Formats: sequence, C-alpha cells, structure tokens
Amino acid sequence: MPELPEVETVRAGLEPVLRGRRFLRVEQRRKDLRFPLPERFAERLTGRKVLRLDRRAKYILVHLDGGEVLAIHLGMTGRFSVRQQGKTAPLGEYTYEHGADARHDHLVFAMSGGAIVTYNDARRFGYMTLIHGADIAQDAFFRNLGVEPLSDALDAAFLAGKARSRKTDLKAFLMDQRIVAGLGNIYVCEALFRTGLDPLRGAARLATKSGRPTPAAERLVVQIKAVLADAIRAGGSTLRDYRQANGSIGGFQESFGVYGREGEPCIKPGCRGTVRRKTQGGRSTFYCPACQR
Repeated sequence: MPELPEVETVRAGLEPVLRGRRFLRVEQRRKDLRFPLPERFAERLTGRKVLRLDRRAKYILVHLDGGEVLAIHLGMTGRFSVRQQGKTAPLGEYTYEHGADARHDHLVFAMSGGAIVTYNDARRFGYMTLIHGADIAQDAFFRNLGVEPLSDALDAAFLAGKARSRKTDLKAFLMDQRIVAGLGNIYVCEALFRTGLDPLRGAARLATKSGRPTPAAERLVVQIKAVLADAIRAGGSTLRDYRQANGSIGGFQESFGVYGREGEPCIKPGCRGTVRRKTQGGRSTFYCPACQR
C-alpha cells in the first residue's frame, strides 16, 4: 500500500494540473470503488474549481470552490495518470501516461486546462468521497487520525506522552494511525533502523517513569522526519503496484537500510549483524538484531 511519501508524491504530481482548474466533465464508469461513490458524484464535481490540494495522512484532499473536499485514498493499487490534449507545453514532470490496463480506468476527469486525469485501480481498494470542508475533522475517515509526522506536533514529548506505560511493542505503537497518521510499515522499519531501536521492545522505553521523553524518543523523532523527507525527495518507494502520477517508479527502495533485505549483512559501518525478518501483526518487520537494541 502506498505510504505517506508515495501519497505526497502523487499529490504533488496532480497539483499542477488540478489547482485553479475546473472539472469540465467527469466520466464515472462504475458506482463504487472500495465503497460506493457519493450520490450524484459526477454531477457534484462538474463545474467545480479546485482551490488547492492538501494531504492528510494517506489521503489526498482536493478543496473545491463549493465548500466540499474531494478526499482520495489510493488503497493498494490506485494510481492517477495525466494526459494533455491539444497542448504541447507540459504541465510538469508528472504528466505522461502510466500504461496501466485501461479496463481498470474507473474515473476520468476532464479539466479546464486541457488535461485528462484518469484514476486506475486494478484491485479497487481505493476510495473517494465528498466531504464539506468544515466537517473533515469529524468525518468517520479522519476523526481518529493522529498527528502528522512531518508537523511540529510530532516531537519527543508527544511520543513520550503516548508511550508512557504502554505495553505494546515499539513497531505496533508507531504503526497506530491514532497516534501518528501516515506512518506505514516501510518507513517505520527504516526509522527504527536509523535510530538503532529494536522494533520488538516495548514502546514505554520512549518515556521515563515521570513521563518525560528519553534520548531514544528524541532520536526517533529526528529519524522519522528524516526518512520521510528522504523518501519524498526520491519520489517514494516502488513495491509491486506503486507508481507516481507520471507513471514512473519511486526510487527510495534503492536506499533501504533493512526493508526487504532479510539475510543480508547490515549496512551500518562496523556492524557485523545480519538483517532479520519477523512477522508482527500480519506484516513483515525487518531489523538488525546486532545494532538495534
């Protein structure tokens, strides 16, 4: 599933062709994706102007001039392609077709700038909904989301407050979307590796008995933000179905420290450990038992 850096990469790719443009035509080729599409979905979008695009956790938020927000979740295989018609000037580096099977092109948006934006989703685990902007914080999809990991709200004191006396392991704690929104399996593994923290140990190690952040919490916050920023600069990570909005693959997988490297030597200088894989909560955790403690 695309994680925060991949979703942010797609958002950035869509922004040049959506922001300031109107939906001239919306072709809805089915009634549902993972969930039923909103009633009169195409009608409610047609004619609306896009004011801006934001991201919340793993959602792309398209703010419209009518006060509604088009909220998009890519699920496992959701992707966008952008095609120009009648124009030779590119709208940015994200504007060429991905070549996905057209049988899975479920929604086609014709924009006032001449771009055709197509949503393709082979497994249909993605979904879209329309929410009034003032109601987003209370919407069922958003009301339980935690802080944004790249925001100032995520600091060592916050993590310590949430981790104090928690019995869950560190990996599960960081994957809890009610605590930190948008962190996924890949980047939790990588952040813990960079920090030198064992994903199997308890999350309570991030807080002292009095609830103050430990040095581990301080280091972890720095590395969470760093690994996400590095991945965004690289265009995300390509595993299985993920593609950017321009159809090209992300490049951060070339920089993985542990993820997907089971049985390989640890890359940290001076470490003689070997990367291991363990299943936690149905997901693969990759770590080095020698330098992550």
